[in-house]
Amino acid sequence: EVKTDTIKVAGECGMCKNRIQKALKLEGISEAIWDTETKFLTITYSPDKISNNEIQKKVAAVGHDTEKYKAEDAVYSKLPSCCRYERKEKN
Repeated sequence: EVKTDTIKVAGECGMCKNRIQKALKLEGISEAIWDTETKFLTITYSPDKISNNEIQKKVAAVGHDTEKYKAEDAVYSKLPSCCRYERKEKN
């Protein structure tokens, strides 16, 4: 059984798109497409192999904030300047 979710992921450009999508070439994920215009990641996955939370953690691990997880500052600061999106402070 597969599930498709849409997750807001911070990013700016085509390099971000490649980084986000490459981070999700994982078992249990059949498709991951991040839209540079809308900033939405559409992901098709098997919930019995990987969870939505785990997916968001993988994206944050490569430097991109998601709805639930914030990338570590050290990882974010290593992104190329064109990829440095404006960060929203979480309340």
